[in-house]
Amino acid sequence: MKHLLPFLQWPRPDAALLRSEALAGLTVGLMVLPQGVAYAALAGMPLETGIYASMLPALIAVLFSASTRLSVGPTALSCLLVSASLNGLAVPGGAEWVNLAVWLALLSGLLQTALGLLRFGWLLNLVSAPVLMAFTQAAAVLIVASQLPALLGLSAGLRVWEGGWPDVYAMGFGLVSLVLLVLVRRWRPAFPSVLVIVLLSAAVSVAMGFEALGGKVVGVLPHGLPGLFLPHWPGWEALGQLVLPTLVITLVSFLETASSAKVDSERAGKPWNQNQDLIGQGLGKLAAAFSGAFPTSSSFSRSALNLYAGAQTGWATVVSVVVVLLALLLFMPVLQQVPHAVLAAIVLVAVIGLLKPREFVRLWHISRVEAAIAGTTFIVTLVAAPRLYWGVLTGILLALSHFLYQRLHPRIIEVGQHPDGSLRDRHLWQLPPLAPRLYALRMDAALDFAAASSFERTIVEHLATHPGTQHVCLLAQPINRIDATGIEVMAKLCAQLHLQGITLHISGLKLPVEAPLRRAGALPPGDWLRLYRTDAELLAALARLDEGPHDIAGAAI
Repeated sequence: MKHLLPFLQWPRPDAALLRSEALAGLTVGLMVLPQGVAYAALAGMPLETGIYASMLPALIAVLFSASTRLSVGPTALSCLLVSASLNGLAVPGGAEWVNLAVWLALLSGLLQTALGLLRFGWLLNLVSAPVLMAFTQAAAVLIVASQLPALLGLSAGLRVWEGGWPDVYAMGFGLVSLVLLVLVRRWRPAFPSVLVIVLLSAAVSVAMGFEALGGKVVGVLPHGLPGLFLPHWPGWEALGQLVLPTLVITLVSFLETASSAKVDSERAGKPWNQNQDLIGQGLGKLAAAFSGAFPTSSSFSRSALNLYAGAQTGWATVVSVVVVLLALLLFMPVLQQVPHAVLAAIVLVAVIGLLKPREFVRLWHISRVEAAIAGTTFIVTLVAAPRLYWGVLTGILLALSHFLYQRLHPRIIEVGQHPDGSLRDRHLWQLPPLAPRLYALRMDAALDFAAASSFERTIVEHLATHPGTQHVCLLAQPINRIDATGIEVMAKLCAQLHLQGITLHISGLKLPVEAPLRRAGALPPGDWLRLYRTDAELLAALARLDEGPHDIAGAAI
């Protein structure tokens, strides 16, 4: 039961625990309230849905997740994906837009829950770190570009020549809020700077009559609890257009969760249960859908703040949900006069940390191929906007292609003995052969369908160019796995070498590889086949090659 309902494992709160959890929950709750409104604007949703996404979805997610100290709710990246996915399908903020956003939350929630129940968390490994880094940075660039007009008071977007002069008052609100948020975040990260600046900006806006001067403000927000939202059927055509966005939102959302969950698990000193977190995050998205909101995710910044504030269990999230609920019921009129420029500043501060151009330089020094994959992902994401999913899909395809190429071209070297006694690449280190008329090789890969062809071709080509070869030696210790194709190739080579009168020496053959080879009859007994447990036994036998086959047989097992 505790496996299905992980919240049953939460500790019973005592006075000390309640104090620390209340402090952490209050800190996160005060931050998520204005952030939720700002992120809802980024998603093109009614602003109150950002608050709805911070209540029941956060509570459900923490109840059914293994990582209990994560802050679930609206995030900049998931909201950008929602906006980009629905662009051209409906009018932002309209009823159809909301309905389609709810369907995104519903579909991605069902998919994540199903993947968790089926123990498919390993699919996370399909996205390499360079692809995720590049996609995240490209998305951050797009978020910054989308928020700059509101921050600077530009009514015509960044096309200044079309919209006349910017609103200097809005620009003042935006730039001052941005600077203050950055400074406070650097000096006092636990201070509820977002809420304080929102309250101050609202007060200044009322005092100067900002709305009457033509400034854009939040406006009236509902202050009651959200009702049960039941989306209407969008039609097969619209639903088909949501398939790819659903896949990308599911993947990116879980990668966001992973970045926080791994930190949480490491600090807790326990392994990360990715499948249970998939279930929790999926159920959270379903709760968001029936709240009339958009797909939620785990926020790295709020989760880090939760940990910094001293959260120990999921009780901190319960407290933060209560804080948001009270704000929704009692304090929503306070947000009415907050300028849009302040909301833009909140979003920008959250994504500025994602812009790390030095990561591309560092990656270039590590692997130029992976750097090229990351660069391509970055460019395609920007060019394909608003269809951002093409960027991450391109990156995944390129990364998998590179992986497949490496599997199809395994590292196979001819071995020689280094003066220090180790066995190394003979040609790279300019080493002599291990013995006369001997070809010794090592393949650093599994002997499966991907590598078998290269393995066979390497040996056949060497024998064709070196007709005097009398011995072939395979250092098999790096081979950890073999499949049916590998067994077939091995049996064929053994038969070919036997017909040519060539002795085959195999060293370090592991049991998971040796057992299926013997069951298949690919290692027939005979003086032409020698097996050695260790490389030391092999080298001792090779040193006596000139003494005759009897002595070699004595060293083999």
